[in-house]
Amino acid sequence: MKFTLPAALLDSLEGLDGFDRESFCRIHEHPEPATSIRLNPLKPFDVFREYGELEPIPWSRSGYYLPERPSFIFDPLWHAGAYYAQEASGMFLEQCVQQSIDLSASLRALDLCAAPGGKSTLLQSLLSEDSLLVSNEVIKSRAPILEENMSRWGGVNNLVVHNDPRDLGRMINYFDLILVDAPCSGSGLFRKDPAAVGEWSPDAVQLCCARQRRILSDIYPALKKEGLLIYSTCSYSIAENEDIADWLCDSFDLLPVRIDTRASWNITETKSRKHEAFGYRFFPDKLKGEGFYIACFKKEDGGRPERLTYKKHKWSGLPAKEEAIVRPWLREGLSVNMYVLDGEIFAFPAALEQDLAAVSANLYLKKAGVRIGKIAQGELVPNHELALSALLNKKNVVIPLKKEQALQYLRKETVTINTEHRGWAIIQYEGVNLGWIKVLGSRINNYYPKEWRILKEVKK
Repeated sequence: MKFTLPAALLDSLEGLDGFDRESFCRIHEHPEPATSIRLNPLKPFDVFREYGELEPIPWSRSGYYLPERPSFIFDPLWHAGAYYAQEASGMFLEQCVQQSIDLSASLRALDLCAAPGGKSTLLQSLLSEDSLLVSNEVIKSRAPILEENMSRWGGVNNLVVHNDPRDLGRMINYFDLILVDAPCSGSGLFRKDPAAVGEWSPDAVQLCCARQRRILSDIYPALKKEGLLIYSTCSYSIAENEDIADWLCDSFDLLPVRIDTRASWNITETKSRKHEAFGYRFFPDKLKGEGFYIACFKKEDGGRPERLTYKKHKWSGLPAKEEAIVRPWLREGLSVNMYVLDGEIFAFPAALEQDLAAVSANLYLKKAGVRIGKIAQGELVPNHELALSALLNKKNVVIPLKKEQALQYLRKETVTINTEHRGWAIIQYEGVNLGWIKVLGSRINNYYPKEWRILKEVKK
């Protein structure tokens, strides 16, 4: 689809390192956005058997370009959380984190504007098991998809919250790492969403700048001294990128961090006009990725975390009798505590119990760790999250399905399976868990979540 880029945007980029007006316009006249995925290290599968030879994304250990965009909705492995379909440029977050912070340490990380979950799932894969990841979404309607994607990814040391940045900012000196993938004018995604061109204007850019400054001001107190602040947008506008970097250095005690890149990656390193703060720009005419900007800063001021108020919690510890019912479902040796909230059991790392208490007492908690299920008539009715998590005991009965059977299951239809087993079983596709069934004699109950089921039909 051919479209005309806003002249005001093009004029504003003149003279910027890496910007070639002719080449930039030409790549937008005949857009062919690359499709890319990032694999989940918790759920290995043979990606090459599934998709053939793939080109690796050079700045990501687990990212690959696909030769064409498939219908992800009809891939059981996507539903299982074996990979995330993420834009390649955004995967550069991996380099920023790996090069700027000690990932072997026990860290508290915050993804402030997290939905739909691409960067949160990436952070989840990078952080150590005894680290905490808080994924926040301020827009209520976007929080459910964040919950769903974090559930699919299968990590246990994650909290999903729904709060305004100012609420999180009250957790003084709490986080070692804060990612602000800020709301922006979206010009970097014009190739993927040509309709967004008509919504772009210089006034929209200025409104976004004001919002970005407000968000950053609100969240800054929550970052520890020597903590890492990562700021990113999918905008080309200097006002939303380098000028925000200068504003950060003017307003706060922050030290810009330089990230090493390779010349072959064709990522453009820029410096802001006033403070020469390093930033990294992705131009689609230079590499296989969409428009993106990212910059990193170390906090120089701040002190010890302030003592947070622990209010009375809505959740309680799981009684020993019920824990004895649940434990055989889980891998042996797991250091997790189990709690009950509204009759539902969830598991969370024992080492992070105080963090769970602090976050849930001060923020609106949407999801904690992994939902295990409910006790009914002396037995566990397992939750779908348990099937997708890294907690599940491998001794549970597993039934492999072929692709068409797997799609029937994902549509929440009746699946015909020949088995002598009776009771609960895990459904798998290509060695990756899809969910639960319960075999009752000649009847098989499909426990795939109704709200997640596939509604579309395959085009023939």
